[in-house]
Amino acid sequence: MNILLWLAYKGTNYSGFQVQPNGVTVCAVVQDAMQSVFGIRPDVKGCSRTDAGVHARRFALNFHYDGRIPVQRIPLALNARLPMDVRALAAQQVPDDFHARYAAHAKTYHYRLRVNGPLDLAAMQAAAAYFVGRHDFLALCASGSSAAAHGDTVRTITACTVQQDGELYTLSVTADGYLYNMVRILAGTVLQAGLGKMNPAAVPALLQSRNRGQAGPTLPARGLFLWDVQYPDLERPND
Repeated sequence: MNILLWLAYKGTNYSGFQVQPNGVTVCAVVQDAMQSVFGIRPDVKGCSRTDAGVHARRFALNFHYDGRIPVQRIPLALNARLPMDVRALAAQQVPDDFHARYAAHAKTYHYRLRVNGPLDLAAMQAAAAYFVGRHDFLALCASGSSAAAHGDTVRTITACTVQQDGELYTLSVTADGYLYNMVRILAGTVLQAGLGKMNPAAVPALLQSRNRGQAGPTLPARGLFLWDVQYPDLERPND
């Protein structure tokens, strides 16, 4: 069976999701738990390669499993072996050719920013709105991106908003794909508008420039959350 497993995790203690030779990763601890529970170490396909320190409210991965544990009981079995900062939420059987990354219709990220002193919320919201649409986002891409090296930097953002709750500002971005550090750079650019250091109307020219130097700073990973992954052809588990 091909199993889709939903996870939530706090990324503070991990070097991202993807297995790496140096550093503990979320994927590695999940596979450790699977080996303990299943007696085998399945190959895992994640929906995203979240960076070190990035968190996830909903992260999806798939793996093939032919054991005796009922699908609906897999999360409970894994949670008994997982650390408390990584939790299995739900599991469901999916088609054999399903791939958690390539089947995703869209992903939503939240960036949470807590600052001392007020920001111009209207300017932040105006700047965020300019990013909606199909654009070349090379200006929001960190160096070292394989997509940028291949010239594949066009993405579609379908929603980009900012909300305020006291001192907490939350940027929400939904897109069909992302470049390396794209949301953290986008958040830094929106922050510049909130600080009065950038006119929101400058965003279109920034994107057209394809120049990383014209965008804002890359904000720290600790504020970034993979909030949701959308698979339009699948029934969603309960929140």
